[in-house]
Amino acid sequence: MISRRQIGKLFACAAMVLASTGISSAQEVLRWAHVFEVTEPYHTETVWAAEEIGKRTNGRYKIEVYPSSQLGKEVDLVQGLTLGTVDIVILSSALAAKDYPPIGVTYYPFTFRNADHLLAYTKSDTYKKLAAAYAEKMGNQIVATTYYGTRHTTANKPIEKCSDLNSLKMRVPNIPAYLAMPKACGANTAPIAFAEVYLALQNGTVDAQENPLPAIEAKKLFEVQKYIALTGHIVDQLNTIVSKSRWASLSDEDKVIFTEVLQDAAARASKKVAEREQELLEVFKAKGLTITEVDKEDFKRVVAEKVSFEDFGYDKADWDAIQALK
Repeated sequence: MISRRQIGKLFACAAMVLASTGISSAQEVLRWAHVFEVTEPYHTETVWAAEEIGKRTNGRYKIEVYPSSQLGKEVDLVQGLTLGTVDIVILSSALAAKDYPPIGVTYYPFTFRNADHLLAYTKSDTYKKLAAAYAEKMGNQIVATTYYGTRHTTANKPIEKCSDLNSLKMRVPNIPAYLAMPKACGANTAPIAFAEVYLALQNGTVDAQENPLPAIEAKKLFEVQKYIALTGHIVDQLNTIVSKSRWASLSDEDKVIFTEVLQDAAARASKKVAEREQELLEVFKAKGLTITEVDKEDFKRVVAEKVSFEDFGYDKADWDAIQALK
């Protein structure tokens, strides 16, 4: 028989071992989900952040990362935040606009000049105001924003001006902001899931699509498209969002840790995406694709004529404030 005194010593030894390894016995497991491939920086930096949070909290949190739509498509992950089946997600900022339209103003075509302009916005008062208003309405917390890439158009014919998209079968996410430019130019859009785009292009269900260059590489869309038109119609972004219930459960100290780490991860991923974009034009040329410049002023003119801020629930004052950023 083991005496109470011996049992007490065993527990004390166990506590000392946990303390020496920096691991808390009251560990909480969090789920972090996204739809991106394991080779993409959105995933690799998520893994880094998960490990870093574990280190900085002495193992009180273990974050399990689920890439490649393992826990569902983006719409499923939005629901997961509400249901509590996921704690952290990385989602297109355009999806946040479905719940709070004003935050989608960044998706009005040709809002940002480049990646640096977008990143300046993420440090602005306009960004803070919109993120706070989203949190007030939804409860979920936008903690960081990552540069996803500048969206360009791929097709099996050259695209040089807006009218070249007229009647073209084009895959576009079923999100109003993404649809704005293609519809203004007359494309016949199809809301095919991201994971199914390759097959849709391969079998001719659609003839064109639009995405940032790193996404075109990750999904190997260069294998089933011949032309890349540098439309640059949206400088895209991803939000790292913590669920309402999880954010509320964090102490003020832990909120600081999560915020610092998630923002560091976003900055690291943004840098890698921007660097890779510069390399990819030559990579795609070497693979036999034709890269075409477009008459961007023609695209802008048509969009301005056909796409109003009010139709999307955007506030033009927010857009003007973004334009003024240096």
